[in-house]
Amino acid sequence: MDTYVPQRILLGPGPSDCHPEVLKAMASPLIGHLDPVFLEYMNETMERLRRVFQTGHSLTLAMPGTGSAGMETVFVNALEPGDKVVIGIAGAFGERMADVASRTGAEVIPVRAPWGGIVEPEQIRSALRSHSGVKAVALVHAETSTGVWQPLEEIGGMARDCGALFIVDAVTSLGGVPVRVDEVGIDACYSGTQKCLGAPPGLSPATFSPRFEEMLERRTKKVQSWYLDLTMVRQYWGQERFYHHTAPITMVYALHRALGVLLEEGLDAAFRRHLVNGRALQAGLEAMGLRLFAEEGHRLPQLTSVWIPDGVEDAAVRARLLKEYGIEIGGGLGEVKGRVWRIGLLGHSSRRRNVFLLLSALEQILGEAGCRTEPGAGCAAAEAVYRNPAIIR
Repeated sequence: MDTYVPQRILLGPGPSDCHPEVLKAMASPLIGHLDPVFLEYMNETMERLRRVFQTGHSLTLAMPGTGSAGMETVFVNALEPGDKVVIGIAGAFGERMADVASRTGAEVIPVRAPWGGIVEPEQIRSALRSHSGVKAVALVHAETSTGVWQPLEEIGGMARDCGALFIVDAVTSLGGVPVRVDEVGIDACYSGTQKCLGAPPGLSPATFSPRFEEMLERRTKKVQSWYLDLTMVRQYWGQERFYHHTAPITMVYALHRALGVLLEEGLDAAFRRHLVNGRALQAGLEAMGLRLFAEEGHRLPQLTSVWIPDGVEDAAVRARLLKEYGIEIGGGLGEVKGRVWRIGLLGHSSRRRNVFLLLSALEQILGEAGCRTEPGAGCAAAEAVYRNPAIIR
């Protein structure tokens, strides 16, 4: 007998709910990956990605695989053995960056900050002063493990001033908050389809500057990964259309439509929706007596991390949310595993009704677990944000 798949409300760190039009697009007939119609889908997807990345980079495409494939693509193409790369680490995905970069044979120069905080520009400046010949500087824009929103502008300027490539992980930021690749001066930026873009997991949108492409031409060794070698992949996505791999056709349909939905809403409107919903949720959580984990002033609106109250069992609460309300939220990673919850309002999941549903469900469950919460306080605080968005800090 076929397994029944229940309807869930995905409010974890990803995947997020898909817009119905995205699911409908995935039911389109399969055609060949070199079919002229599919090639037009690819062209339109590249153009839409440029608009969402806010860039004019010609090398903008969608790599097969999740955001981690995008991460690997960037580092295996950018780095060769002996190269130096400065990596800001303030959470699990900064750590993953360092791990991936080290496997290329490069010298990783870690710049660490406490989980829940940002990597300060002065830390990066100090690392660049202490190490000559740095080839790249890398940061996570939206640290999914902590809910921290990392500033980029000043550090991007430092990278340019010392002639280094600027690499940015935008897996949880693209489509939820501005990324502004060209304005910031980002040379390589990758994301994932399953977060704020509102498509299923399976592709990693990425964009690369002309400086990055020039660096590719100067490599002295082949890229260590055949599958992720941009010198070949770009010929498939480019005008040459040289066969490299069989593209995940249905996922390209999904991304194409998801980008269309986002652009029809408008980037500024989507950013505002994520901001208002996220701040309403955070106000509600605090009104319930919960403490937010990420540093104030650097909290993502689309991914909220919150300390689990003393005496409350992490897995038990998440299990009840899933079983009784059909809501999924995420647990902590790394050094905060079992100590925080991660709540996502990503893409199509970022809706007002989801904010109130989650706050009401948490109030019920935590109240039964012995937590003292004023009935309705969370929803009242969220409603105040919706009635007066100007109060958003």
